[in-house]
Amino acid sequence: MRVFRIIIGVICFPAALLLPAGRVDWLEGWAFLIVFFSAMVILRMWVARRHPGLLKERFHHAPDVEKWDTILMGVYTCLLLGMFVVSALDSGRYGWSSMPIGVRIVGWIGIGIALAIVWWVMSVNPFASRWVRIQKDRGQEVITVGPYRYVRHPMYVGSIISVICIPMILGSWWGILPGASAGLIFVFRTALEDRTLLDKLPGYQDYASRVRYRLLPGIW
Repeated sequence: MRVFRIIIGVICFPAALLLPAGRVDWLEGWAFLIVFFSAMVILRMWVARRHPGLLKERFHHAPDVEKWDTILMGVYTCLLLGMFVVSALDSGRYGWSSMPIGVRIVGWIGIGIALAIVWWVMSVNPFASRWVRIQKDRGQEVITVGPYRYVRHPMYVGSIISVICIPMILGSWWGILPGASAGLIFVFRTALEDRTLLDKLPGYQDYASRVRYRLLPGIW
């Protein structure tokens, strides 16, 4: 099942981006795919050495995953694919909008920041599951170091930055609409996951009393 999901991701992800573009010489699309897949391969190899059980956890949909999370992530996946399709149709095929090079550079900088945040999270949190569940089988405990000293859900900060910056890299103003909508899914997920952790994870209430902000220091 894990290999099957990897194969599907490797095929469907580029297809959702390149097929709507209708051309093989779309430089923005190829540049993003090369950088993204290279970063993911390096990150997974590094995580496999540092936290061997984490990759298995991220690919495993356990029966105790919160039901609302399965629904939210389904909606998120649809919005993510929509973001790629709209961006490809806009920038790669029809040219509905024109994005200055400066904005595209900001997008690349943002993706770099997002990847750095994800790496930081993975380096300190062996329980950074793809799904919302209390990992009793893995002895889950509250993580209070690294980026968790500043916000309670730093992985989602990186995810939100990513879905805003990817359409900027691809050169599509229209792609930001489904991208921003995907980001809002993570805002809702943050609120629901925080409630779950407060109710079910020992020590989280004390941690939440010390680290007050969920996503943005000083704001929320």
